Amino acid sequence: MSVLASYKCGSLGSLISYVARRHSRFAEVVKFRFVMSGRRSTFAGGETQPNNRFRSATDASHIKAPKRQCSCLEVVRETIPALVNSSHKGHLGRIGIIGGCQEYTGAPYFAAISALKAGADLSHVFCTSDASVVIKSYSPELIVHPVLDRKTAVKEVKDWLPRLHCIVVGPGMGRNPTIIENVKGVLELAKEQQKLLVIDADGLYMVTSYPDIIKNYTKAILTPNAMEFTRLYSTLFGREPDPSIDCSSHVTQLCRELGGVTICRKGQEDIIADGKDVVNCRTEGSNRRCGGQGDLLSGSMGVFFHWTDMAFKKMSKEERACSYGRSLVAAYGACALTRTCNRLAFAKYRRNMTTTDMIPEIHDAFELLFPEKKLDEPVIRQEHTV
Repeated sequence: MSVLASYKCGSLGSLISYVARRHSRFAEVVKFRFVMSGRRSTFAGGETQPNNRFRSATDASHIKAPKRQCSCLEVVRETIPALVNSSHKGHLGRIGIIGGCQEYTGAPYFAAISALKAGADLSHVFCTSDASVVIKSYSPELIVHPVLDRKTAVKEVKDWLPRLHCIVVGPGMGRNPTIIENVKGVLELAKEQQKLLVIDADGLYMVTSYPDIIKNYTKAILTPNAMEFTRLYSTLFGREPDPSIDCSSHVTQLCRELGGVTICRKGQEDIIADGKDVVNCRTEGSNRRCGGQGDLLSGSMGVFFHWTDMAFKKMSKEERACSYGRSLVAAYGACALTRTCNRLAFAKYRRNMTTTDMIPEIHDAFELLFPEKKLDEPVIRQEHTV
């Protein structure tokens, strides 16, 4: 029975009400389409680009336009190295994780294994002696050095520093004063050798206690959460961030106070600033906040940092799609990857999702965000036997 026919059995008032509702709904749809025609479409990266479906009639695509303001995700894609036959073990990343103690063995493991799964070739963990066996038991793919609690810790790590592309400081490090002093010594050596640095977790506690150790070192990325950011901000400015002011302004202010250090302030949306530019990563994740996700972020960020550093050294400013700095691009890529891993794992496990469930999702998340460029298939020569 049709809708109108069904109203024959009812009152005239019911029929009039139905027609009015239909007219109102039609008007809303027309209004929505009109508004959308002039809107800017927001993509996974959180940045906006014009909706090309509604170009003006005067659009001349054949005319060469000036360099456009592109998505940060596009820049990340440009920096990811291709897998080629000429590469050797270690070329795509030798990452060092400084952290791991008796209480915290999971954090350095998550950071190190995430670096490998994101595409690094080798992952080293420099931890305390009582944590090494446990961390080794998690994976045979990690190279574990039980040195952080030794008197010779700085010297022993120094021997490995020239081989490492990026150092991730803090996952599972703890706050033992002896360990912190050793890590401070390692950090000074890393700066002397111009190593790329990612500092997270207890590494941020160390920086908050000794801010001068990282000041003016522009090859460093700090990855604080909301509480860690507030502590560091309060230490340097003597007051907490003003909640009435946009958080991006506070992040930029702190970057400049530290002399150009890049900061990735984690939160509902990740705010990444280097003192010159600010980008917000709004890639979809989930509302599940299990422990260890920050370690996945810092480990993968170490890999992206190495890749952007390699790519930027080869490209001129004119060849880059945008003017973003290498550390900002690296942080954005890692944030997008971690958030996508979170979303994919949450879709499967819902409330009982943990970071262990996110690690296997790195593959699919990477393919979604950074699809491999298809190279020409190599010619396979077959031997014919008589």
